[in-house]
Amino acid sequence: MKNLIYLFLICIGFCFIAVASADEMTWTFDDNADDWIPANGDWEVQDGVYKQTLRWGKAQKTLADTVEWTDHTIEAKVRVEAGHWAGIVFRAQNEFEYYVYLICPKENKSELWRHRRSTAFKDGFEGRDEIEHDIEPVGLTLTKNEWFTLSATVEGSRIALAINGIEQDVFIDDTYPRGKVGVWTWDTQASFDDVRVNSTTTTSLTAVEPHGKLATSWATLKRK
Repeated sequence: MKNLIYLFLICIGFCFIAVASADEMTWTFDDNADDWIPANGDWEVQDGVYKQTLRWGKAQKTLADTVEWTDHTIEAKVRVEAGHWAGIVFRAQNEFEYYVYLICPKENKSELWRHRRSTAFKDGFEGRDEIEHDIEPVGLTLTKNEWFTLSATVEGSRIALAINGIEQDVFIDDTYPRGKVGVWTWDTQASFDDVRVNSTTTTSLTAVEPHGKLATSWATLKRK
């Protein structure tokens, strides 16, 4: 009987840890990107970073196949190697509907867009609405082949944007109240690393699967 009580308490502890750690998730891409689903582009893990190498076609993005987040902060290291635009996706409904915060080193600026499903194309090719396409960098200069940490903090309809921990601007938009996170390029070869999400509110914890790992390892989805 005593052993059964101990086993029960251990199970309860694991369940508590799983719920708590689902509020923080990190992908380091040291081995692979099994939890990520590309929509367009050529995505692969090389030398511990997640790379996209296609320079033409639709917007290339890949979404983390985990929970949908409501209020949260997403941050990621982004490096533009060739081309124009690369950034982070948040509150994605699907491959067509999402917010994207991107940098454009060629023009030394960042941009915030709301992408949407377009009725003008039979395949649902995405349209987009400009929230702000010309955010002048504060406290830094954007250049190619250099890592920058982009972050977006969303609380209700408030969207706060930062680069390297320096706030760039704040916007209000309530089109998408929740969704998945991801990374994104358009006409650009770029690399991504150390994608991290912090939140106290998710819409589904059961969507996270441990893939054979202990619940205590969920907070860092690092394949070894």
